[in-house]
Parts: sequence; structure tokens; C-alpha cells
Amino acid sequence: MSWYCGKIIFTFGEQWKISYLIICKSLNTACNYNYGEGERFLGDYVSDKRSDVVIATKYTCNTTSMQKDVRLNPNLGGNHRKSLVENLNESLKRLNMSYVDILYVHIYEFRTPIEEIMRSLDDAVRSGKVLYVAASNFPSWALARANTFAELRGWSLLDRSLEFDLQPACAELDVGIIPWGAVAEGFLTGKHTRESAANLKSEHRSHKVADHSKVEKNWKILDEVITVSKETGRTPVQVAMNWVQQKPGITSPLIGARTVTQLEENLKSLEFKLTPEQVKRLDEASKPAEIPFPNSFVSNYDRFIGKNIEVPRKFEAISTSCNFGRINL
Repeated sequence: MSWYCGKIIFTFGEQWKISYLIICKSLNTACNYNYGEGERFLGDYVSDKRSDVVIATKYTCNTTSMQKDVRLNPNLGGNHRKSLVENLNESLKRLNMSYVDILYVHIYEFRTPIEEIMRSLDDAVRSGKVLYVAASNFPSWALARANTFAELRGWSLLDRSLEFDLQPACAELDVGIIPWGAVAEGFLTGKHTRESAANLKSEHRSHKVADHSKVEKNWKILDEVITVSKETGRTPVQVAMNWVQQKPGITSPLIGARTVTQLEENLKSLEFKLTPEQVKRLDEASKPAEIPFPNSFVSNYDRFIGKNIEVPRKFEAISTSCNFGRINL
């Protein structure tokens, strides 16, 4: 698994030492996480362990536009060459490293030509400052143009929209998927009730949980997650993460633990496997209410082509979502 290193609530000391020992040593941060403090924190601790860890960071977001009382520098935002060069150099300074293992384009911003992005990334690799490149939050057509390793948008029981477009694109291009948001900003932990969620403060992640709580279907999904957790003797978090892990094309889910206890709980999702029947129930409970075109047309494939014609395993997600064909397991 990969660990998101952004808003960390514990400080240096025994807890961080424990987390380092149990984590899989793939650490994911970005230039804008806590306005660069995530990189600085990470760099300080792994400075004497550099060869043991895989460090990924991201550029695109302009930290000067995200802070009050800071002069805007338009050159530090976007996917263009200057933004990459400036942000990569600053990230390396904060990390106190000569290179990063993976550099992500954080967001596709519809301004910089893909050719410029790819040439700039290639130059960064050739310079020795980056070993591998990746893309995050890209539309499938841009991903197809870039055709590179990708970290995608969120994939969870509450949000399965990438199954209609991005996942099939990655399957066809043989691109790995590292999804974030497996527990839907904490909603699928099961610790919130309808009453407590309605009273959450407007802080970023709490606001997301409050938004999720307004949709009745989300509570039905959570009910099924809790039912499965009781059957398996696992926590709702572990069930939600295990469901994501079983989806085709997954390289590794991105976890956002902020304490050692949360980290240990997340990692235990690797210790078991949901049964096909349990996965099917979770799929059914979380089935999207609306299927976008052209996938809405795809739902008629059985009628047009023949019922239960085999579909390649790599397209299992779209086949399940649109209820056509039979997966060759």
C-alpha cells in the first residue's frame, strides 16, 4: 500500500518510528500538502533511510494562490514546464533529496498541451531528479494521450464513476491504478450517525462527510458495509478497503491514515479477502443510480449481442456496473 503524507496529527517520536516500521515504505506527498510542510516532515525523517523508501510527490497546485497574505506567483501553478521545474526544485529542497522516485502531475488543468507536459516530464527523468512519472486526476482521453503510469481519482463504494471511463481506459492501456478515497473521507468508517454527521463542522474532511450524509443511498451502502464487517469480524474500514483492492487494475490503494492506530487498521485489510457473494452484495448496494452515455447504451449489449457472452477480466468493473456479459474468472 501507499501512504498519503499530508495532514499528519502525530509528531516526531515513537509513533512515527512505529509507523515507519510497519508501513510498506511507499510514501506519497505533494508540494501543496500543508503548503509544503508534508514534504519537509517526510524528508527530515527518511533522510538516513532514502534507499529503503519510495517517495512520490506531485506538482500542479499553486501554493501561493491557496494562502492568504501571500503574494501570488502565477508561475508556480499549472502543468507547464516552468511550473514543473520550479516546483520540483522546491520539493527537492524541502525533502532534502537529490531525486524523487515518482513525480505526479497532480491535476489536468486543460491549459498546457499534453506534448509539453510529457516532454517536460521526460526531461525531468533525464536530468536524474525523477525516476518515474505519473498522472493524477486525469480524464481518460488525456490519459490515453499521455499513456503513462497513473494515479486516478477516488474509487470507493460511494463513488464508482471512474468504472465507466477511466478504469476501462487503464485496462486497455495496461496502466496501473492507485485510487484514493477508499473510505470516502471517513464516512465508511462507521463512526458517524445521521445525527452526528449533520452537526459536523465545516473543516474540509468533515464537510465531505456531512455532504455524504445527506444522501440516503450512502447510508444504505454503509449499512451493508457494517453487515459484512460483522460477518467477517473485520472493521468497516477494512471491508471498504478490501472491496477496492479486489477491483481489477488496482496497483495499490492510497491510504490516508493520520495515526498509528489508523495505519495498523488499514494494513489489516490485506489479511483477508471478501467472498464473491459479499463483493456482489456491496456492488449491488453501491450500484450507481445513473449510467452515463455511452455506457447506458452498453447496458443493452446482452440484448444486442447475446446473453452472457464472455467479457475479458480487465473490463470486469464496467461489465458489473452496466450488468452485461459474463466475466471469465
